[in-house]
Amino acid sequence: MPLQFNLGPTEILLLIIIALILFGPRKLPELAKAAGEAVRIFREESQKITSSIEESTSTKTSASSASSLSDEDLKKLAEKLGVKSEGKSREELINEVIKKAKEKGLI
Repeated sequence: MPLQFNLGPTEILLLIIIALILFGPRKLPELAKAAGEAVRIFREESQKITSSIEESTSTKTSASSASSLSDEDLKKLAEKLGVKSEGKSREELINEVIKKAKEKGLI
């Protein structure tokens, strides 16, 4: 959600004049560049966090959907994906099926 400061042209002009008085015309471009870089980094990091949360949510959704499968259906699915089911708990099998499906681009 973008931040909105509701600044009109008068307020922006006033801020520019104050910045010129405080920092001088030579330092102002450097400050603007640094501020732009800070905003860029902030947006990139925010995007990474959002992606991480969405990925975590989709994995939990996939795992909860897989837990509603019967054992027989889960074993059939594992077999089709090439995951060996012998000697594995249900949770281990679900996690490996999800991992294999992601590797193949199915989810």
